[in-house]
Amino acid sequence: MSAEILRVHPDEPQPERIEYIVSCIRKGDVVALPTDTFYGLAVDPVNLHAVEQIYQIKSRQKHKPLSLLISSVAQAYELARDIDDRFDRLAEKFWPGPLTIIVRAGSKLPLRSTANTGNVALRVPDAAIARAVVECFGLPITATSANLHGASECSHAACVRDQLGDRIPLIVDGGPSGHAVPTTIVDLSGNNGRWDILREGAISTHEIVLALQK
Repeated sequence: MSAEILRVHPDEPQPERIEYIVSCIRKGDVVALPTDTFYGLAVDPVNLHAVEQIYQIKSRQKHKPLSLLISSVAQAYELARDIDDRFDRLAEKFWPGPLTIIVRAGSKLPLRSTANTGNVALRVPDAAIARAVVECFGLPITATSANLHGASECSHAACVRDQLGDRIPLIVDGGPSGHAVPTTIVDLSGNNGRWDILREGAISTHEIVLALQK
């Protein structure tokens, strides 16, 4: 069965279409949608059956946690614990934008949603469709890239259709995604104020260092 393709305006998402996308996520469907980097796979992270579907669809290793899209810094505080001023500096400087921050997960998230790591990767995307979906849903959504494990990431809905069109029910076509490079990932989950850059992407290591040195 081929995925439904739903066209949504990238800058002014139609509310009725956002509501339809959210209704699909609420019933446990996996939905591909554009973010400010690549297209991502969105599910309700508390729905463990839906989370399991993502690992199966992508043939993804189950020890890797899924990143979450949120709508605000306030939402991050609801999902995480032990957040300190390093998080606040990075969030103020780079959100909304292509920065994923790993922090300790709070009690609201099932351990399975963190791949049993106890950590959660959060991002406020600079993408109208993704933010509108999160705001309408009222909860975070997953944001792992919409591609098969080992295949190239997708910046267009047609690419997602070619790779995953027979594996997921809905692809949101919001035109090309914002960047041709992935998010930068900063890990703040360590003890004693340690932090690490796990992946340099759209935001350079130099910019991260400057933000954390202030």
